[in-house]
Amino acid sequence: MMKKFDAIVVGAGLAGLVATSELADAGKRVLLLDQEPEASLGGQAWWSFGGLFLVDSPEQRRMGIKDSKELAWQDWLGTAGFDREADEDYWSKKWAEAYVDFAAGEKRSWLRSLGVRFFPVVGWAERGGYLAEGHGNSVPRFHIVWGTGPGIVKPFETKVREYRKEGLIDYRPRHRVDYLVHANGRVTGAGGAVLVPSDAKRGETSSRDVVWDFEYEAEAIIVTSGGIGANFELIRKNWPTRLGNPPQRMVAGVPAHVDGRMLEITEKAGGRIVNRDRMWHYTEGIKNWSPIWPQHGIRILPGPSSIWLDARGRRFAAPNFPGFDTLGTLETIMKTGYDYSWFILTEKIIEKEFALSGSEQNPDLTGKSIRKVLSRILPGPPAPVKAFMDKGEDFIVEDNLHELVKRMNQLTGDHLLDVKEIERQITARDLEMDNTFTKDLQITALRGARNYRGDKLIRVASPHKILDPKNGPLIAVRLNVLSRKTLGGLQTDLSARVLDNNGDPITGLFAAGEVSGFGGGGLHGYRALEGTFLGGCLFSGRISGKSVVEALGKGAITKTVTQEGKG
Repeated sequence: MMKKFDAIVVGAGLAGLVATSELADAGKRVLLLDQEPEASLGGQAWWSFGGLFLVDSPEQRRMGIKDSKELAWQDWLGTAGFDREADEDYWSKKWAEAYVDFAAGEKRSWLRSLGVRFFPVVGWAERGGYLAEGHGNSVPRFHIVWGTGPGIVKPFETKVREYRKEGLIDYRPRHRVDYLVHANGRVTGAGGAVLVPSDAKRGETSSRDVVWDFEYEAEAIIVTSGGIGANFELIRKNWPTRLGNPPQRMVAGVPAHVDGRMLEITEKAGGRIVNRDRMWHYTEGIKNWSPIWPQHGIRILPGPSSIWLDARGRRFAAPNFPGFDTLGTLETIMKTGYDYSWFILTEKIIEKEFALSGSEQNPDLTGKSIRKVLSRILPGPPAPVKAFMDKGEDFIVEDNLHELVKRMNQLTGDHLLDVKEIERQITARDLEMDNTFTKDLQITALRGARNYRGDKLIRVASPHKILDPKNGPLIAVRLNVLSRKTLGGLQTDLSARVLDNNGDPITGLFAAGEVSGFGGGGLHGYRALEGTFLGGCLFSGRISGKSVVEALGKGAITKTVTQEGKG
């Protein structure tokens, strides 16, 4: 049976769901294609901690935080470091400015109108540690969605399912797009393979066996297929020399289907990829003791107190402190010649400062349980953290430093660590704790952090001596490089239209989310302020949907869809 679609959306992650919702809200008929089973609807966003970057919000004001759009833009520019403004960063910077306007404007009210609510304590991610115009958030801006990742996915998933029942949206999982139909400077459709049905659960690897092929036409195609975070080969190929040699050993922060295929496919259709060398990987990755996808890693969201050592046991210098500068510390780690590092801390630190990224690692916030959230203030590590202490291969717990370092050496097999050298450094740090003032900038930073009410309440431990037995036991954590985000991507104008190598829009082709560098081919520049990946998907997905609606309203003719055929 022949059907008609106004638009095809490729990818059912957050950006795709937002774009599809915008189209259906306007009464447009949408075909939503995704290679994964329906169990994975929502993509990476579902697994996220649900943090969103907001500027001068009521939550900030209630916590005593003074923020402004001007301060946020200063922070963004100092973080992004745009240096290709005549070419690859031209649209990136325009998207960045528009996004900061959005974050300081209608973003919160729009989300609240959809039922999204926020945890009252605002987090302080990417603290920087440089001068005022350098990298980092000057103030806390990390707003955790009540319900974490599933909470931000839900309103858009609900819309898609409702419109699906009404016949406006035709959602087809297990449809892998292998090519875009393009001719004479315009894209008119998408084709590929229908994959065998799969009962793989969310995040699990699904079969790639093909049943038959398909090809559909529409007036507009929106690519929202995500980045390259699970494609280690492509990560290493694009790895920038400024970060040292690419890691030989990584853990995956995203499921296997985050493979980057649609980047090359869209490039073959004439789209331009920019800022390929910009990427975002975390330094505090730990192997999941209960993995869901291959090489499954979890990120520790650390407070500022842990001692951070390189593979040889040397303490990192300022500002390479936990939670301050992700890529700066990644560069420092990779230039040691090793692709791992260490935290040494106490139980007092871990019970207050270790949060684990991911909806499944935060059942209290994900399940919207106030009672369970309040239990975080009780003594002892949160249950998910305690599970890693007991079962995670990267965690070591001992009563004394000598046994701790012995087991650290045994874990890696490199035997690089000298207990006397490590003891000397920690003892020197502990001697600085007798006064409320110090020359140790990490101690100054953690004391300063406790001047913010949110950090003092739930995020930063009271300053104490690490080698004092009353603060034990001692804990060591091996930290791996955790793959995550693509900061570059398809270059788009402010209408989310994909541009060709001449800078001209390709008729009928749009992109949103990570595949477009979250807008413009990389609105983050070289670094991110956190809370801006989910937010970038929301923003660019919304713009792409609205732009297609506007284009269709100017008299575009809906194409007839061809049927699926056996391959």
